[in-house]
Order: sequence, then structure tokens, then C-alpha cells
Amino acid sequence: MSALPSDSIRITIEFTNLAKYIAGKPAIEVKFPRGVTFGQIIEWLAEQYPDMVGIIIQEDRKALLNSNLFIINGEMAQPAFQMDDSPQDGDRLTLVAVATGG
Repeated sequence: MSALPSDSIRITIEFTNLAKYIAGKPAIEVKFPRGVTFGQIIEWLAEQYPDMVGIIIQEDRKALLNSNLFIINGEMAQPAFQMDDSPQDGDRLTLVAVATGG
């Protein structure tokens, strides 16, 4: 793996369930500019996988629908809820649907 310029980060986005079906793969590794926000990553995902919009991603393409979230590095205690926050180089974001019921 080649070294990244200091102004870039590399993250892995893992897909589960319906997101994995839509993406057609379990994970992707992506390079983003340093300081990219979770919201910008969601916008990028909406561009790459437009079928996720309205199902996983909100129609405005700026956030995930309420039943979906990013788990950071497999830590359920640290999901990404603030779309203005930024991931770190090497982070693994797992896109999961939260099962709810009544």
C-alpha cells in the first residue's frame, strides 16, 4: 500500500444487509481529503450508489435515514451521529440498519 499525502485519509466502508446488496460488495476502501465529514461521505455514497437514496440515505443526500448509522471501527458504543464530525485515517465505517420493533 502506498503512502498517502498528508492531506488525504483512507477509510474502509463496510456494507451490511440491504446496503451490501445495493453496493454489490461487502466493503470498499476509499481515499478522501483530510477533514471530510460523515455528511460528505454520505453525499459521496449517494453519488456512487443512487439506489441507496430514500432507502438508506435521506432524500437530501446529507444524512442517513433514522434507522441507519455508521459504526466506527466495530465499536457499537461509538456510532457516528454528528454528520459534521470527521473520521480518522484508517477508520472502518460499518453501515448498519438498526433493528427496531414495537
